[in-house]
Amino acid sequence: MARLPKRRPRFLTVKTAYHLSPNLIRVTFAGPELEGFPKGHHGANCKLVLPRDGESRAEFEAYFAPDAPEEKIHAVRTYTVRAYREDSQELDIDFVAHGDNGPATRWAQAAMPGSFLGFMGPSQPKLTEFYADWYLLAADLSAMPVVEATLEALPSDAKGLAVFEVPSEDDIRDIAAPAGIELHWLVQPEQHRASAAQVDLVKSLDWPSGTVQTCMAGESSVIRALRDHLHNERQVPKRDTYISGYWKIGLVEDEHQKMKRAEAA
Repeated sequence: MARLPKRRPRFLTVKTAYHLSPNLIRVTFAGPELEGFPKGHHGANCKLVLPRDGESRAEFEAYFAPDAPEEKIHAVRTYTVRAYREDSQELDIDFVAHGDNGPATRWAQAAMPGSFLGFMGPSQPKLTEFYADWYLLAADLSAMPVVEATLEALPSDAKGLAVFEVPSEDDIRDIAAPAGIELHWLVQPEQHRASAAQVDLVKSLDWPSGTVQTCMAGESSVIRALRDHLHNERQVPKRDTYISGYWKIGLVEDEHQKMKRAEAA
């Protein structure tokens, strides 16, 4: 059987990289490589192909040539399109500064103008229709891009609650949202210990009448508990909920994705 051709990513170039807060880095890519990037994909998933330490751009791009060896030698990680500005061909992606030695963290913390990586995607946006009487959004640092993008897309008269769980008070920052959305911040310094703060807060809510839509993502054990509460106790229809585990304490992404596939089987 003939092998499928190797997928060739867009090769993106960093324009700026800076800390939005102590634990969140925004990297802006710019350049003609973004020509034709699809509109309306803020909050969609994408795959980032990360160069190896010390690898030149020429070496990195050569790996994806049609006649290059097939072995996989680059780390690939899932991220979120935070924003794309067509007029200036600029793409924003936010990285959590985990304080660990993961390849994406290392890359983002060292990123500067001229740094590069490979980009594949994006997938489809998470929420494209907004019809609820009340919205519930929740995120830790890993999911802030999808929730922030969703807040910006909500109708101007939307009502609801957005919950953000962050490692320190210094990570609390201004977030654009409709006036009717209350922003609530939870500080959980130990990011690698399971936290019940979001679940406890959601369970304590006086549940509104009418249709509720959700956009929730973050650590898998938190998401599992929120999903159980919403679907089984609050009886929120699955069609009205986007709720997804983006990572799991103690697992790298490949292990987490394998776990999610097994759970979905």
